[in-house]
Formats: sequence, structure tokens, C-alpha cells
Amino acid sequence: MSHDRPNPCDTAAPPPAAARGRSGRTWLVVLDDTEEMGAALRFAIRRAEHTGGRVALLHVVEHADLGPFFGVRDIMEAEAREEAERLLHRWAEHINGHTGEFPALYLREGDPLDQLLRLIDEEPSISVLVLAAGTEPGGPGPLITALTGKHSSRLRIPLTILPGCLSNEEIDALT
Repeated sequence: MSHDRPNPCDTAAPPPAAARGRSGRTWLVVLDDTEEMGAALRFAIRRAEHTGGRVALLHVVEHADLGPFFGVRDIMEAEAREEAERLLHRWAEHINGHTGEFPALYLREGDPLDQLLRLIDEEPSISVLVLAAGTEPGGPGPLITALTGKHSSRLRIPLTILPGCLSNEEIDALT
């Protein structure tokens, strides 16, 4: 699948803030399988609730590296994409229950860092990127490491980094 082709899972940008009576601020969260992702998502939901903003979700399906086994790779990637769509829609229902608005959904394929930076460049409606630091001794995680290091100059929006170990109550107190 071409990375430059529009994705049917990408939703349209929200209408102007004045038309919605909202702040227009969009809080982007990267959905992955890490434990700390829940902290980033809760923070974004709470900020959207309190500011009249919106949540956006990005999930990146990484390509399977199976060498010459193209048929197997295609099947694995199709299954991963279907699972990613289910994941995005499940979280979208959850967010809608809290904010009263469905989030913008973005499903991309490829390298997570590259796709994240590309999305931020392509979508002027995205206002803030919210990530939570990993709780393992190996460091905060690859995205945070890259975005606070050599790729920091590529961000056009603020980056909010939460400690991944915050409880729901602690996140609620912050927001």
C-alpha cells in the first residue's frame, strides 16, 4: 500500500472553532500497546473536556519484515490493519463517551516516527502531541527519545510528556 495515498480511516479536519463553539485545540495521542499510553490518552481526553478541544488518535502499523515471503507478509499486514481499525474505533467510542465528540482517527503504515511527523506536518488542526514516558528502566520510549533529541526541531507543535506511572486521580488533578 502506498504511504502517500489518502487513508479512508483518516477523518476530516474539524470545522473552525467558531463554528463549533470550541477552542479548536486538538490533542494528538499515539495509540500503541504500551502501558503508559493510557496515561497520555486520559490526559488528552481530560484536556479536551476542559478546553472544548478535540482528541485525535494515530495508530501506525509497522511493516512485517519477512524477506521474500510477500504473500505471508501481505496477509499479516492486512490482519494487523484490521486489528488496528478495531482498536481505533474501540477507543473512539470510549472518547466519545467522555467528550461527546468522536476523535479524529488516523491509521498509517510504516515507521511510527516518520508517520507521526508526517501527520503533524499534514494536519494543521493538530495543536498538541501528548505522550507518556515509559516506566521501564530502558528509558522514556523511542518516540520521546527521538522527539526530544535529534528530531525536536521537526515539531511545529508543543509536546506534552507525562510520567507513564501517573494514576487516573493524579492525571485528573493535573487537568
